[in-house]
Amino acid sequence: MKLYGFAGTRSQRALWGLKEVDADFEFISVNLLEGEHKRPEFLRLNPAGKVPVLVDGDQVIPESAAIVLYLADKYPQKGLLPADLNERAQVYRWTLFAVTELEQPLWRITRHTLVYPPDQRLPADIELARADFATMAAILEAHLDARDFIVGDRLTVADCVTAYLIDWANEVRLIDAFPRLQAYLERLYARPEAPKRIAEARKAA
Repeated sequence: MKLYGFAGTRSQRALWGLKEVDADFEFISVNLLEGEHKRPEFLRLNPAGKVPVLVDGDQVIPESAAIVLYLADKYPQKGLLPADLNERAQVYRWTLFAVTELEQPLWRITRHTLVYPPDQRLPADIELARADFATMAAILEAHLDARDFIVGDRLTVADCVTAYLIDWANEVRLIDAFPRLQAYLERLYARPEAPKRIAEARKAA
């Protein structure tokens, strides 16, 4: 397998999944700062021009959460998706909660602070996004009461997807008021299979 990605981005999620299932893979850096994601050879893999992309034989899979779900199905013995249907449903629920309710406000903040040209940035939307994130983070904070993982008693897809977002939120000081999320972040990234934290990955790039 080949993983096309860039340090500190959602590629960290895919790396986490690959490490958790102990997969043999090659990491191919796509330098976003130099525009490599806009080159024709990469756009043939992902017309959206975004990383990560996993290539496994004839399978070409963009979208970080989809990659982790694919790996969970490819390596069922690793337990990233529970065998029990009810627990599996909860993994799906929290994975989608992460990418819709937590990730979107974080991405809005990033767009209006780094991605958009200065004349297109909306400071007011940054504040709205911060408030939106805090509202949804409070739900996860409550859910993590007396829990080490989001679903069940072991790491699942939901954790691979969500832990990266909590690290992202930590980068912009959005979890200061959430002690369980802070503890969850430290606990998950203490795993030997965990990828580098966002700040560490960027420094090493």
